Amino acid sequence: MRYISTRGAAPVLNFGEAMMTGLARDGGLYVPETVPVMMREDIAALAGLPYEDIAYRVMRPFLGDIFSDAEFRSLLTKAYANFGHTARAPLVQLGPNHFLLELFHGPTLAFKDFAMQLIGQMMQAALAKTGERITIVGATSGDTGSAAMEAFRGLANVDLFILYPHGRVSDVQRRQMTTPSEANVHALAMDGDFDDCQARVKDMFNDFAFRDGVRLAGVNSINWARVLAQVVYYFSSALSLGAPYREVSFTVPTGNFGDIFAGYIARKMGLPIAQLVIATNQNDILDRALKSGDYTTNGVKPSISPSMDIQVSSNFERALFDAYGRDGAAVAALMAELKSGGFHISQGALQMLRQTFTSGRCSEDETSATIARTYTETGEILCPHSAVGVKVAAEHLGTTPMITLATAHPAKFPDAVQAAMGTRPGLPPRMADLFDRPERVTRVTNDLGALQALIRERIAR
Repeated sequence: MRYISTRGAAPVLNFGEAMMTGLARDGGLYVPETVPVMMREDIAALAGLPYEDIAYRVMRPFLGDIFSDAEFRSLLTKAYANFGHTARAPLVQLGPNHFLLELFHGPTLAFKDFAMQLIGQMMQAALAKTGERITIVGATSGDTGSAAMEAFRGLANVDLFILYPHGRVSDVQRRQMTTPSEANVHALAMDGDFDDCQARVKDMFNDFAFRDGVRLAGVNSINWARVLAQVVYYFSSALSLGAPYREVSFTVPTGNFGDIFAGYIARKMGLPIAQLVIATNQNDILDRALKSGDYTTNGVKPSISPSMDIQVSSNFERALFDAYGRDGAAVAALMAELKSGGFHISQGALQMLRQTFTSGRCSEDETSATIARTYTETGEILCPHSAVGVKVAAEHLGTTPMITLATAHPAKFPDAVQAAMGTRPGLPPRMADLFDRPERVTRVTNDLGALQALIRERIAR
């Protein structure tokens, strides 16, 4: 299995190299040269299997020879051992033909755990074989950072630095990043918004002297391994509703496009997906782009669903790469235009995207109303991001079962949930002492040189 850059000018890598590299040296994102297709009978054979076994069969063709079969099975077992539900990703019915996929039973109560717990195990196992050490720098709008902290804390071959926008994540998200005590993980509260944090991470990757000097790696959804791990729950949930003999649809609340791109890969692998619906909050650049053809940033507006407060959706580049016929030069030109505020999607590419995805938008008031209504009608408590998905999914319901991804536990956003429905959701017992734990955080400015100096100093200790 070979991996190529969306901008066409970086070395072709194997899975292990792509996982450790993260962002390609030409600024692009790695994607598989070809996507393995599963036969209908092979998909049907997954029905009723434990989540880890489905993950093994779905992911194994992408990995090459970096791990033996036994090693990979062991890594999957370790990755999901601390999830709070034996099904890992259970389905709950909300109404006729509408189902909620609960992706918040991992250690940090967010869907990011599915990928981060596994990538932590895979990276540590690969590094242990060589004795090498890497420095991971990531940006987060909330959940990626806490999931990364939990996955990499205490690992012997990794130093981890997470940039998050100061004052723009929930208290629970912040504490999940700032309370780990292990010396190899570092929470950095940066002035600015998520796009600023993400831009500084990309700047570090594009500074090759720094990148090579600290052995820089990434775990944001720019990392292909993150996307691949998320493909699995599309299969597991669709199988529960009759796939491959029955089509299903998915609605995905998304800001950075990684989670819904995983669904796109699942469909390319042969999973019968009728609709892939993009659900955005008031920071609706993806919805606007699909409807108008113009991908134009207009500033991030803070919302009650902060993990979606994004204007530069990194993984959209992967979809554009396919939409433009895998023309890396064309994608590179679009990304250069984006630095000046935006670009127009060509008619042919827009037609492909519209045939592949549909979209919708959810306002702040609609988000709160959906939380309240869903609780009244079903007893299910939604986090604000999941509520965005449920509202948009309701606009696309039909005869095909619709699965909406519930991306986080409501207790991660208690203020927004309480304001919407009058009840404050509690943390699970295993996290009940979160607000009693001491915090460890460094406030930083939006300055590339200062960030690089801090990272060099910390890893030299």
